[in-house]
Amino acid sequence: MRRIVLFGILLLVGDLLGGCGDKTPAASAAPPPVTVARPLQKKITEWDEYTGRFVAVNTVEIRARVSGYIDSLNFKDGQLVKQGDLLLVIDPRPYRFAVEQARADLQRANAKLEIASLDVQRAAPLIQNQTLTGREYDTRISVQRDAAGQVASAEATLKQAELNLEWTDVRAPISGRISDRRVDAGNLVTGGPSGATLLTVVVSQDPIHFIFDGSEADFIHYLRLAAAGTRPSSRDVQNPVSVRLADETDYKHEGRMDFVDNAVNPKTGTIRGRAIFDNKDGLLTPGFFGRLRLFGGEHDALLIPDTAIASDQSRKIVFTVADDGTVGTKLVELGPIVDGLRVIRSGLAPTDRIVIDGLQRARPGQKVKPEDGTIAPPARSASTTTP
Repeated sequence: MRRIVLFGILLLVGDLLGGCGDKTPAASAAPPPVTVARPLQKKITEWDEYTGRFVAVNTVEIRARVSGYIDSLNFKDGQLVKQGDLLLVIDPRPYRFAVEQARADLQRANAKLEIASLDVQRAAPLIQNQTLTGREYDTRISVQRDAAGQVASAEATLKQAELNLEWTDVRAPISGRISDRRVDAGNLVTGGPSGATLLTVVVSQDPIHFIFDGSEADFIHYLRLAAAGTRPSSRDVQNPVSVRLADETDYKHEGRMDFVDNAVNPKTGTIRGRAIFDNKDGLLTPGFFGRLRLFGGEHDALLIPDTAIASDQSRKIVFTVADDGTVGTKLVELGPIVDGLRVIRSGLAPTDRIVIDGLQRARPGQKVKPEDGTIAPPARSASTTTP
């Protein structure tokens, strides 16, 4: 029995010694290999991307200016119309009568003015020989002025009546595409400055606006570039833009900036921008979503592959390798993708050696075996995107 216990103890000691011997090779393991390269330095044309929507340059709600029954509709729902085209007619007969009445009132007022003027002419010599008193002469002058005022009032009434008659023909105020009719022929519509009946809507087609929101950070970036003279502000220069639609992969539609708002929205932290596009073929329709590229300037930049970038919570980092093989990290600010590589706005130096392959083997503070590599654009350039 004692021999068996002694033999077990010897086996246990042997196992412990054997385990200690196994750790020696692991402790002396060689540093893992990684591929490193310096960032690619290149002069680039930078484009920033924004999502937005097309809106009409002009949108007009067609409302009745005078009240009455609709006599006829002279357009088809959804058709293209030109400025001045007759869209519908409101029964003009009551307004013709009003014009005739106003003309008659004007003639009557002119007749009174003529008589009053003759009375003043006759009184002029009589006042000199004192046949007519001064009071009576002043009365005749007053009657003449009153008659002249009545003529002016009658003329204004006639002009208003003629204008109301003109408004019975409802015409297109702009060229564009008309919506559907909101009221059918035979219905009574209400006109006037308030509460007027909506008849239809017309939106312009060519040119067309594109509205988008940019971040406060981007706006500050553009202001810095303008102050440095490397990129003019879109408030001063119509910087080029291009847009692709939802079913397109290329930025086919070329336009230019024509407006930047005067304040950042405090609720969203964004600022509104606007571009303008030619739309002669009518493809770009108000309400379409699109992806816009805005010229961000030309400058020297550092580019690295997206695969060389790691995430530390919300921060972006890259692994660097020192001359002695020690791995370190650097926080970087990302820019857009140009020629398939990611632009690094800040955080890297041109002399830094970064890990481009073998990130899973790189640990900060540990040593690795660096193998030289190169960074070059891929064979097929990727489309420009934002971070």
